Amino acid sequence: ARHAGPPDGGWGWMIVAGCFLVTICTRAVTRCISIFFVEFQAYFGQDYARTAWIHSIVDCATMLCAPLGSLISNHVSCQVGIMLGGLLASTGFVLSSFATSLEHLYLSLGVLTGLGFALCYSPAIAMVGKYFNKRKALAYGIAMSGSGIGTFILAPVVQLLIEQFSWRGALLILGGFVLNLCVCGALMRPIALKEDCKTAPEFLEQDYVPEAQKRDLKQMSICSPLIKVWSHECLCYCSWEEYDFLLMPDFMVLAVSVLFMAYGCSPLFVYLVPYALSVGVSHHQAAFLMSILGVIDIIGNITFGWLTDRRCLKKHRHFCYLFAVGMDGLCCLFLPVLQNFPLLVPFSFTFGYFDGAYVTLIPVVTADVVGTSSLSSALGVMYFLHAIPYLVSPPVAGWLVDTTGSYTASFLLCGFSMIFSSTLLCFARLAKKIKRTHLRSLTSDAGTKQHIWTNGAIAYSVTAELDQKDVEFLAVDTSSYSNR
Repeated sequence: ARHAGPPDGGWGWMIVAGCFLVTICTRAVTRCISIFFVEFQAYFGQDYARTAWIHSIVDCATMLCAPLGSLISNHVSCQVGIMLGGLLASTGFVLSSFATSLEHLYLSLGVLTGLGFALCYSPAIAMVGKYFNKRKALAYGIAMSGSGIGTFILAPVVQLLIEQFSWRGALLILGGFVLNLCVCGALMRPIALKEDCKTAPEFLEQDYVPEAQKRDLKQMSICSPLIKVWSHECLCYCSWEEYDFLLMPDFMVLAVSVLFMAYGCSPLFVYLVPYALSVGVSHHQAAFLMSILGVIDIIGNITFGWLTDRRCLKKHRHFCYLFAVGMDGLCCLFLPVLQNFPLLVPFSFTFGYFDGAYVTLIPVVTADVVGTSSLSSALGVMYFLHAIPYLVSPPVAGWLVDTTGSYTASFLLCGFSMIFSSTLLCFARLAKKIKRTHLRSLTSDAGTKQHIWTNGAIAYSVTAELDQKDVEFLAVDTSSYSNR
């Protein structure tokens, strides 16, 4: 049976728990790969730039293949996609434990593990949006806090595993750990919402579709599993319906801002530990900085999720998101002057809090722009847009470190990139607000109702009592006037 709307509870909390575990096994584990950075560099005798490709390929593959995860989730099953992703990711870690070169790690730990994470991440996040509406930001805050909690717990554990079993043994143990993604997949019970049901297109009325099948197709979502209809026309229509949000101006602006945000945030997680070591911080203290960042990330996830669900802030989620991104950018700008452990601790607190804040709001803001029915596909595109910045930014930052001999240029570039992302989205929102204010002034000047004629063919009927969005465009046949 189809639900009239998201249940905002019930099995939805199990979906939140499953997504929480998915973020631990994907994003937290990806962050902890940076702890292997120094080990890989020393073992293989390579520079910063070449070693940084491992982390960037993992992130890039995870985001680049996010639309594939959405596709499998939409047309096969969210449960099957996440379980398959768990098997691939685990295989990647196991194969990486036998690596004999960086190129080996590029393929196993980078491509294979990243592909597995991609099949799990965006479908799990989209499922939370299917089950929640009124408490969506809070649900996402809890689900996405898995990244922070996982980082807090796993960072010192991974450091301990490396010391006890070497980096090979630590990778093998992590391979067993990410198999828990298969358990997460089993929790993702699908839900059918009435808003997902679309009217069957005209081509279903054609002769090559059997009459009995026509009746069934009209009663189900047109984007049901592809095995129902194999016709080329149905596939094209299905694809267009899933991705028609790409032409929305609000989504375009959000997508461009995400590109700059993703470029700025990725190198910090790769180079925080190496930077701390370079200024005289011990290995355990450097790993503890990642733990602090992770646990404060949790507070940012939950508190920002709860706050933006309040009535006073619910309409201003976009501005909360861009504020959090801008604050993280400022943190990156100040990082080069923080050169001892007591100064790096407040940085981890501040950066971690606002990182958790905007990570929570990405799916919420995306859902506000495109709606729930297109959320899975939209998140696939949003995370796909992270791919190129995630791939390019760590090696570029490493090249700057190798060239300049310091981390200053790398961190400044990251900070300015995130601030530009925030500023771009801010100007776009302000421009939209000014446009609405101008339209509202037109309605107030128009009185109760006016007709403004243009080209003798179209009339704009503006009603002052209506909301500024409610502008009627009336087509008027003027053929009768032309004979007079």
